[in-house]
Amino acid sequence: MKKVLLIVLVSCLGGALTAQNVSFTNTNVSTNYQDIGVVDMNGDHLDDLLSVSRTNIQIFYQQTDGSFIERDITTPQTANSPSWSLAAADYDENGYTDLLYGGGNGVTFMTANADGTDYTETSGSQFVFSQRSNFVDINNDGRLDAFVCHDVEPNVFYIQDEFGNLIYNQGGLGDFPSGGHYGSVWIDYDNDRDMDMFIAKCGGSEARRTNQMHTNNGDGTYTENGAALGLDDPMQTWSSAWGDYNNDGFMDAWVGASNFNDGFHRLMRNNGDGTFTDVIVGSGLESFNATGIENATHDFNNDGNLDIASNGNILLGNGDFTFTVQSNLLSGSNGAFGDLNGDGFIDAFRGGTIRYNDSNSNNWVSFATVGTDSNLDGIGARVEIETATGIQIRDVRSGEGFEYMSSINTHFGIGTDTEISSVTVYWPSGAIDIYDQPGQIVVNKLNVLTEKETTLGLEEAQVANLILFPNPTTDVLNLSLKNTDGAIYTIFDLTGKRVANGFLENASVNVEQLPLGNYFLRIFQDGALQTQRFVKK
Repeated sequence: MKKVLLIVLVSCLGGALTAQNVSFTNTNVSTNYQDIGVVDMNGDHLDDLLSVSRTNIQIFYQQTDGSFIERDITTPQTANSPSWSLAAADYDENGYTDLLYGGGNGVTFMTANADGTDYTETSGSQFVFSQRSNFVDINNDGRLDAFVCHDVEPNVFYIQDEFGNLIYNQGGLGDFPSGGHYGSVWIDYDNDRDMDMFIAKCGGSEARRTNQMHTNNGDGTYTENGAALGLDDPMQTWSSAWGDYNNDGFMDAWVGASNFNDGFHRLMRNNGDGTFTDVIVGSGLESFNATGIENATHDFNNDGNLDIASNGNILLGNGDFTFTVQSNLLSGSNGAFGDLNGDGFIDAFRGGTIRYNDSNSNNWVSFATVGTDSNLDGIGARVEIETATGIQIRDVRSGEGFEYMSSINTHFGIGTDTEISSVTVYWPSGAIDIYDQPGQIVVNKLNVLTEKETTLGLEEAQVANLILFPNPTTDVLNLSLKNTDGAIYTIFDLTGKRVANGFLENASVNVEQLPLGNYFLRIFQDGALQTQRFVKK
């Protein structure tokens, strides 16, 4: 075993300096294959070790005592190996996790059977020079889809139909003719409660390597507006790490340079007004000269401030856009991240080595999200926690960094705080669950959050004091609200499916695009929900 010990001073969420020890103990594991992940494979919400090849899926199932049970499953030889990226999610919702292999010539899906003991291989005939891949509900119909960056053509994505088939599409989400699409990550950067996509780009002309943001319009369409946001840097990058680095409730970004030929790393602060500002000057990262392809974010010391793993280095966050660089802590490359012994501290896995986080006295809380109207894994949900110290946010996502697959569970360090005041989950379906009663959330434990555990049905949630007029309406619905600051509206059809959402710019909503029928309008503002029924004629 090899132990690395680093002692630094970092600040907790509240700003007070405390000594933090970050160390990892290395343990070898006999993994047979090099394309790896850390993700729950059997539906028990514990992170497992995953190692795959074109002919085998090797899983080390984590047990409740932190030990592992190994199973090596021989699979049909795939048309494509996961030579460039690996993504995982239970897209068919049978309780066992399925895989996406992003290969140099195409994409292969490996679908688990009813008891997770075998897999069915599905490979498309289309040429795809795959880069980062993700599972996400692109069209928000409650079913998981898949997205794959294409290196030499417009990107591709696979929309799941009502029969469970993943239907190939190309174009519409990153269309530069010769590609350059490397690192996709799905996040809600504008807090309108739907998932947007940032693409880290690399190679060739300035136009080819200019980063993109595809903003979700709330109706199943996307608009590329990276330039308007200040995110269109023509740098060379393969991946980015998105998280709230100053705990102000908005997702920020670390965009890690793969080389410095066309620009330095970017540390992009979300200003909360639809713009981003590079704040790397004064952050302590001005001279951080390590380059590479892997960037991800986790709270490794559980102090309540997000850290950045960049190509094997850990940039320990102080919660104020300043960082302390810990060089080569993970031996040159990040690997996949998750909690591999249930102690609430984030571990790493790569190259047959588990790097166990040696932990400290800080407290933590983590969550497994279980969707009902949304996809089963809750991918695309926003989880927000509040403690005495402040508020933290995470987005549930499949696919971060560049190559590896990390845990779908959401993890929060909370420092010396001992209680969770509230947890709010914004589900992709539009449902909102609020846990604010004593005993609902347990500190220093993995908590399972199931969609609609605390949410009233739309009929039950109707209120008398939200007046809509005219009702019925043909185009514009006016609301009896005097103040619309920070309000988000969501429209549901009678089946409970979300059909539109966005910020309430004024006390009216344009519903002209909706088909004729009956709907519910819900307003979420300052933690309160108001729902009322209306008719589009």
